Amino acid sequence: MRYVYRQLSGRLLSLFEEFPVVIVTGARQVGKTTLLRHLFADQGDYVVFDPSIDVENARREPELFLDNHREPLILDEVQYAPELVAALKRRVDAAKRPGRFLLTGNQQWQVLKNISESLAGRAVLLELSGFNAVELAGYPAPRRPWLEDWMLSPPNMVGRAAVGHRESVYERIFRGALPDATTVSLENLRHFHQSYRQTYIERDVRLLCDLHDHQQFGRFFQLAAALTAQEVNYSQLGRDIGLSPKSAQAWLALLRGTYQWAEIPPYHSNTLKRISGKAKGYFGDTGLACSAQAVSSPAALAAHPLVGALFETMAVNEIRRQCALMPFPPNLYHWRSHGGAEVDLLLERDGTLFPVEIKLTARPSRDNTRGLSAFRKTYPAANIAAGAVLCCADHVFKLSENDYALPWNLDWATVSSDGDKRLE
Repeated sequence: MRYVYRQLSGRLLSLFEEFPVVIVTGARQVGKTTLLRHLFADQGDYVVFDPSIDVENARREPELFLDNHREPLILDEVQYAPELVAALKRRVDAAKRPGRFLLTGNQQWQVLKNISESLAGRAVLLELSGFNAVELAGYPAPRRPWLEDWMLSPPNMVGRAAVGHRESVYERIFRGALPDATTVSLENLRHFHQSYRQTYIERDVRLLCDLHDHQQFGRFFQLAAALTAQEVNYSQLGRDIGLSPKSAQAWLALLRGTYQWAEIPPYHSNTLKRISGKAKGYFGDTGLACSAQAVSSPAALAAHPLVGALFETMAVNEIRRQCALMPFPPNLYHWRSHGGAEVDLLLERDGTLFPVEIKLTARPSRDNTRGLSAFRKTYPAANIAAGAVLCCADHVFKLSENDYALPWNLDWATVSSDGDKRLE
């Protein structure tokens, strides 16, 4: 299979030049192992751990295990060998030189809690997600996210074009962004997503909690897919499938902990109200969401009642992936007024707010900016930049005095070697 250049590569190499330990996390099958094997081929050793087998006695004899391997050492799925953490800490404390250990894992709870806390000050964390728009297009070199350019100067973006894709927007949503899902035929894509979901529930979830009813959790997985791009109501979550609010909240936290779910907090000028308001939840991959909702094809998706929410999910996930590449990423919020006006996404950086509406249309109009206008009227004293309507247009153009239409898959800028270092 042809290797797809990952835009996070430069950041990973740069961090490994300065820190003794780099932890690469993310959902299962987003390409963590492929990335590390590609960047560090023929350098040091590589070991993948298993939940049921003590590979090379790493759990029983962690010091001896490390003695038998050369550095840099890649420890894949390290959550299955937590006994190594103390040994790694001792080695790093004895010689705190950079570029020693690369760790991967797909479970936030075990990897971040046990390892990051134990290796505080010694390790740095990096999250790898599914493909972004330029990776899907197959660009072989570093690019600068369009979001960075947008936040610097919206007017300079006018005329900039979208990335060329063979697929329609419906097929892109239907496939999702998991690397393997981008190459599987549409006829067999259902089997890939079903296998992923089954393995995720029976392997990852079972190891994280005492799960007695796999089918019940499978129904909850489907429920979460149906609720993507909606405000999270913990008191009602799971009620329709006979799940208590406490259990539903715990299972949603489990989805977050395994990178299958993300939440964006509400915006309010009062910080305390931001904390107490309802967050908006997003499923981690639109392809998995389509599979969970039994969507049979891209054509069927076009008429599905969830298509707007799934497009919003894809667009928000794209923004989040770009933020992960920025040296100083913005804070993300959503906004809804008591009267029902809303803005899907608010980006906050350096005291400036960048409002974003997300609309599944190739022909956006001034009407699509009503939420952006309502936000400005609600906060007249705030520093609010030009607004964006993220849509399916093929280039950037102005919609109103303050707002612009942007393709969700807007092309990223080419960067020079010096620009790449600045970006990373």
